[in-house]
Amino acid sequence: MMMSNAPPPLRNTLREGLSLPRVLLNPLRLPRKGADIGKGRPAIVIPGLMTGDVSTTLLRRTLNARGFAAEGWGQGLNIGADAAKLEAVQARIEQLVRDSGKNAVLIGWSLGGLYARVLAHRVPHALDMVVTVASPFSGDRHANRAWKLYEAINDHSVDNPPFAEQMAQKPPVPTIAVWSAVDGVIAPECTRGSDEESDYRLQVDAPHFKLGTSRASMETILAKIAEVDAEQASG
Repeated sequence: MMMSNAPPPLRNTLREGLSLPRVLLNPLRLPRKGADIGKGRPAIVIPGLMTGDVSTTLLRRTLNARGFAAEGWGQGLNIGADAAKLEAVQARIEQLVRDSGKNAVLIGWSLGGLYARVLAHRVPHALDMVVTVASPFSGDRHANRAWKLYEAINDHSVDNPPFAEQMAQKPPVPTIAVWSAVDGVIAPECTRGSDEESDYRLQVDAPHFKLGTSRASMETILAKIAEVDAEQASG
């Protein structure tokens, strides 16, 4: 598969501004109820660059409404790859699994998905599944609209994060890569990856900031989680 070395078209990037109010209004929005697919499993949702747990409020409420015990990452703003924050989230995952007796589901939005894939390499025994939502785990790390901001606020480049794990290498747990052909922040090829880099690839054509805040997008992602659960149980 040919990988893009260019960020998304400017028209897609400009369209992202229309989705930003959804992020800000997340704490005021209520989830839709539905089938219990969580079965009491813990779930941790990791936010994207320059956002925190407020940005994932509706997603976590929706997970809770579907039977998960969901929580945020609890590490403030996500400003970049941070070894101490990785260790803190890892410790929280292991604590949740010990307390619940159930493996966790890990969901990362954008930059949060890179955390999720690294953690999946470190604690695969504690996870049922990893879901990345518009996360640039594959290809050129400059094929996005955020890399200059990232390097301006961090002490490392996008090519040299402070951990040894290779994000493009598929973790040893079921992995869903959610990607959008109209993403205005990250080149779609980088969020989709190749067949060897994830077990499942789910196309949800919505802007980058809408993927984690749109109820329709969430319904599609939850349906895929339920489908993968069923496949794993029967296989």
